[in-house]
Amino acid sequence: MLGGLLSAYELDGDKRFLRLAEDLGKRLMPAFASPTGMPYRYVHLQTGRVRDSISNPAEIGTCLLEFGKLSQCTGDSTYYKAAKKATLEIFKRRSKVDLVGTLLDVTTGEWTNSESHVSGRIDSYYEYLYKAWLLFGDKECKIAWETSAAAVKKYLLQQTPTGSYYTRVDMNSGKETRPFYGALDAFYAGLAALSGDVATARSVQTGNFYMWTHFGIEPERFNFRTDSLVYGDYPLRPENIESCFYLYRITKDDAYLRMGKRMVDDILEKCKTDVAFAAVRTVATMELDDSMESFFFAETLKYAYLLFAPETALNLKKMVFNTEAHPLKIISR
Repeated sequence: MLGGLLSAYELDGDKRFLRLAEDLGKRLMPAFASPTGMPYRYVHLQTGRVRDSISNPAEIGTCLLEFGKLSQCTGDSTYYKAAKKATLEIFKRRSKVDLVGTLLDVTTGEWTNSESHVSGRIDSYYEYLYKAWLLFGDKECKIAWETSAAAVKKYLLQQTPTGSYYTRVDMNSGKETRPFYGALDAFYAGLAALSGDVATARSVQTGNFYMWTHFGIEPERFNFRTDSLVYGDYPLRPENIESCFYLYRITKDDAYLRMGKRMVDDILEKCKTDVAFAAVRTVATMELDDSMESFFFAETLKYAYLLFAPETALNLKKMVFNTEAHPLKIISR
């Protein structure tokens, strides 16, 4: 919501958007009043009361762009300082092999789940480390990204005959825990491409496209060693098409247009109903669910459009997308 308000303000110029964003930002700040500075999962917007101390790197670290942009627009550095401290507190708690886990307690800073991966609960923590460098020129975030990306590549990246996938490992040893990969993990190909590791991005996107075509539509999660479903639902996620967008913009390789066309065609053919688009309950049968998440509009359709649109529709040298695909302007430094 904060990212959407700030993006609307920058694109439209109406200061009512900024006033709403600042009001929301102030109401969110009590969440950061933990002993470690990492935010609680929930904050009551009227009372400031907080709850749920067991959180994860994604929910803790995916505030950098929004709070940084709020600081940039208001001149109040409080917001970015809080979000950056929270994010770097995660980085400080990385293991000896530079990996982070899935869950930790924001009151003690102790990990409660030590499995490491690039999927939900960790994913956008990595995304925001790099994008904070792009958007704000934050060198500490760049160092954290480079350290983390090297560890992810060393311990998680797996080559297979059908492409590359990021597995799940123990954060302390780097040893594989479960060879699971899915729709949420697919974003990392685009992030790798955006950060300059195009060779890895290409190989992972090959795996992403295999995952999509092998099952008819990508599943939420599958075992890439046995080609078997773990969770077969497809809630209209954007990450695979998002990676096609970044790879096409960076390489100009028409292969990513063809991949994107196949994904869009499958969504149109298998998910469209008389009134909306529906999530797939399981790709094993393509039975539909009575559900359509908001990210389908914010991200899936937006990346599908931008993949085929002229580059003038969005200049990646002037804009950075937050994790919900709200464009934020890069201010010249």
